[in-house]
Amino acid sequence: MNVTGHTKRPASIRDVASAAGVSYQTVSRVINAHPSVKPSTRERVLAAIEELGFRRNATALALASGRSRAVNVLTANTTHYGNASILQGIEEAARAASYAVGIGVLESADEAAVAAEVQRAADTGGGLIVVAYDPAGVRALGAVPAGLPVVGVVETPASPPGGDRPWVWADDHEAAREATRHLLSLGHETVHYVAIPSSTRRTSARTTGWRQALREAGAPQPRPVQGSWSPAGGHAAGLKLAKDPAVTAILCGNDDLALGVLRALHESGRSVPGEVSVAGFDDAPHSAYLTPSLTTVRLDFTGLGRAAFALLHGALEASAQIAPHPVSVPQLVVRESSGPPPGLH
Repeated sequence: MNVTGHTKRPASIRDVASAAGVSYQTVSRVINAHPSVKPSTRERVLAAIEELGFRRNATALALASGRSRAVNVLTANTTHYGNASILQGIEEAARAASYAVGIGVLESADEAAVAAEVQRAADTGGGLIVVAYDPAGVRALGAVPAGLPVVGVVETPASPPGGDRPWVWADDHEAAREATRHLLSLGHETVHYVAIPSSTRRTSARTTGWRQALREAGAPQPRPVQGSWSPAGGHAAGLKLAKDPAVTAILCGNDDLALGVLRALHESGRSVPGEVSVAGFDDAPHSAYLTPSLTTVRLDFTGLGRAAFALLHGALEASAQIAPHPVSVPQLVVRESSGPPPGLH
């Protein structure tokens, strides 16, 4: 509010046109990245937009174009590191394209509850992104009405999906394979695995990647220990594994499980990495600050969210479709928690 007590009126598209010395139609073409505008004119309009602090009104754009400039995201969890980072990427990309984002939380995997949440999201118009990392998300992706633009963020599929399934995913299989190979390269006879649940098949892509690396190395393949998504699940699994002196290397399905495993090994008097090496998955922010700092595999979940929005944006704007493909390339981050087995130090 200014000193006279009147609220300053936001700059309009006509204000920008007047400041740039062009028509308001030209300003509209610049805003919508139309190729017919000369570079010099585009620069003049963008400078006026910056100077006046002009912001596009999403409601007005929707009325003018006949399209809703909004997307809705359905997810069963907003706090797990991967899910939260995906939401961040979607929001960042949507904001840059002047789209609004709504979030619907799938509180149950019950068929009726999922169908109701999908219908609520569909009724708001725009497009839909479904994070299908759990049974509720998988069910929601399958319940989306025909004709509604939708993109699924899914586990690594067993085989590439057809073009009618606009999905994005991280290459969990290769990431787990790389982490397992790293531990084996240090001299460990085998690598035990604490698994996260799989929503789409009997064994997750992370489990199959771990098993493939063992098979390629001719290493023993111990039975995976089923965990959860949380440190408590890792702690319970770690207490079991700590009892076996033959266990010298453990790969965990995510960094939260690894946190619990590290605590269990400490309580059991087994040093890391002196007696047991531990590796995690995802490179969550806390991983670098544990004691010891955690070796893990970094996946770009934020980039995955941006890619999901880009794919949906292409469908909403009738532009060229982006072929579904893995967009998050794993990167092994070696820290203090992994080392040679006892006797090879």
